[in-house]
Amino acid sequence: MEFQKNDHVTVTIEDIGSDGEGIGRVDGFTLFVKDAVVGDTVEAKIVKNKKNYAYARLERVLEPSPFRVEPRCVYHRQCGGCQLQALAYQEQLSFKQKKLRDSMIRIGGFAPGQVDACMEPIVGMEEPFRYRNKAQYPVGTDRDGRIVTGFYAGRTHTIIPNTDCLLGAAENKEILEHILSYMREEHVPAYNESTGEGLLRHILIRKGFASGEIMVCLVINARESNLLPAPERLVGRLGRIRGMTSISLSLNYDRTNVIMGREIYTLWGRDTISDTIRVRDMRASGYPCTGEELVFSISPLSFYQVNPVQTEKLYSLALEYAALTGREAVWDLYCGIGTISLFMARHAGKVYGVEVIPQAVEDARQNAVRNGIENAEFFVGKAEEVLPEFYEMENPDVIVVDPPRKGCDEVCLATMVKMQPERIVYVSCDPTTLARDLRYLCNGGYELCRMRGVDQFGMTTHCEAVVLLQKTGHI
Repeated sequence: MEFQKNDHVTVTIEDIGSDGEGIGRVDGFTLFVKDAVVGDTVEAKIVKNKKNYAYARLERVLEPSPFRVEPRCVYHRQCGGCQLQALAYQEQLSFKQKKLRDSMIRIGGFAPGQVDACMEPIVGMEEPFRYRNKAQYPVGTDRDGRIVTGFYAGRTHTIIPNTDCLLGAAENKEILEHILSYMREEHVPAYNESTGEGLLRHILIRKGFASGEIMVCLVINARESNLLPAPERLVGRLGRIRGMTSISLSLNYDRTNVIMGREIYTLWGRDTISDTIRVRDMRASGYPCTGEELVFSISPLSFYQVNPVQTEKLYSLALEYAALTGREAVWDLYCGIGTISLFMARHAGKVYGVEVIPQAVEDARQNAVRNGIENAEFFVGKAEEVLPEFYEMENPDVIVVDPPRKGCDEVCLATMVKMQPERIVYVSCDPTTLARDLRYLCNGGYELCRMRGVDQFGMTTHCEAVVLLQKTGHI
């Protein structure tokens, strides 16, 4: 059967793709249907057809799946953020467990039995809404010229006006509405991506879930911080909000998709907010807190995990997998502001953190002082450049890596193999690059021992994981 664009077809959804789209087949022809849920029978409209498959838009649900739920957000189909909101949460976890397993087999080339033997149940969320402690909202205008903020529609730069994303903190709505009112009153123009004109580009909001402290940073299209009109009126509005601790400006005058600028100016309050992460015993039912905690200072540019509740579980798993006895030398690559490093330092002989962003390293050093930790040292630079230069002073027993979505640099992987630590703990935010990097490390003398997914991003297709590799001695 050949389909043409705009054809309508009835299809039963049999699987879920890696981006959360429903997959069904009609006479052997595969259809990818966004917003369809596995088990649905739907009417879909072909929007793009290829030789053996096509992409289709959901028109009507004819027979709903037993796994289909009513989405809480009215924008869930337009917005590119929540791909799985119509899927029951337990099925979301099953999807992510399968996604992780399939990546290990298909991309990493590991045998199914080997993966199943080391794979532990995914760690889910008690409440998969209102979990984000950070949100970045683009600012623009609608067709009628009104100033709006919200989120981009999927695969576009068209802003869907929405001041109350259900994944973000409840305070975000009040903050955004105050800023929009201020812009209208003071005639502050929104940034226009097409022309490069206008002033306010993005609004960054961060909240310390443990501390209750809130930070707002306005990203402006300016070379000087004094170009924001009547800043005292903005401060007067935002400063009254419960928990408001820091209001700042970020100068970004480049024609770029990068959100934050390099220069930050504090308008009111402190330069940073603080938050606390507590280690939990992942071996016990219900993940009770053991009482061990660290306090971190967070700036507008700091990398800090966006889901604090799940971060405690993620880092606790990393600590458990590292199996420290108090004598080990640990290298933490891509260490950010030292979150994992400092937890490891409580249980290791010495920890060395490596991070390419100088401000993050300075934050890590300050966080070490703040928490009274003296056995952690931090270096600025790329891991693949720093490791060969410094590791000879204390060869690592354990290496921890928590790279960005693109995974580890191959030179970094080669250096890790050369150093031959007893254990490698890999914290990943992308199953595909994780599987690729694990194959390299296992070819270099390591064995896959334990692996567990952690759902950091409920309602989305993203999945984090922690993996333990043990040295085999055979290269």
